[in-house]
Amino acid sequence: MQDFLHTIQTEYLTILALFVTGTISFVISTLGGGGGSLMNVPIVNFMVGVPATAPIINLGALIGRPARLILFWNDINWKIVLYSTPAAMIGAVIGGYLFVNIELQWLQIFIGLFLVSTIFQYRFGKKAKSFKMTHIGFIPLGFTVAILGTIIGAMGPVLNPFYLNAGIEKEEMIATKAANSFFTGIMQIGTYSYLGSLMGDRWAYGLAMGLGATVGNIIGKSLLKRISKKDFRIWVIAIMVISGIVMISKQVIELVQ
Repeated sequence: MQDFLHTIQTEYLTILALFVTGTISFVISTLGGGGGSLMNVPIVNFMVGVPATAPIINLGALIGRPARLILFWNDINWKIVLYSTPAAMIGAVIGGYLFVNIELQWLQIFIGLFLVSTIFQYRFGKKAKSFKMTHIGFIPLGFTVAILGTIIGAMGPVLNPFYLNAGIEKEEMIATKAANSFFTGIMQIGTYSYLGSLMGDRWAYGLAMGLGATVGNIIGKSLLKRISKKDFRIWVIAIMVISGIVMISKQVIELVQ
């Protein structure tokens, strides 16, 4: 009986912790153009284990996206959505199948290094663009990032340099990424469920994180109005660098162990 009560208490504490981390991370995510899910990767790894991380984080992000879509609806760049989303949905299905069959630890280190390098690409936020990005480039980008995001659990910050170089910032970036991610997320969750990677208490954990993300989106929207485009760019770069360091550190620790 004592063991049963301990298990119930642990479950409630985990759900509460996921709600709180979902709220905090998505406030920061709104201000930094994404990265909320990626910041949660090491936390969810610690609380529920590596195999459950990607399905729980992507479920939580999907639940939180309708609030972000409603809040930023008028800022969505539908042309980018049209280019990116169909390819991303296909990539999400492929990523779901790869998730249950392979591990890509070294790939996360390379992605982390790319994210860290953005601080130099944009000269610590002083430079608005570092390369030319066309609309058609969002087709292969959406496909690739959807595959990797489905496997790893989060890839939002990787998109930020491409959005910035396409001249998409602040509310427009948040809104357009949310629209793309919403449709991709549906395919991710459907694939996880079909393949048996999302079941039982993972739904409760994802729901808790998603409700926290919803609250975080609402708070973040009110704060975003108060910062300039330059400050937003600095926030975006900071989130990308932090996310990159988290990915590299996590993988180095796992490889050493």
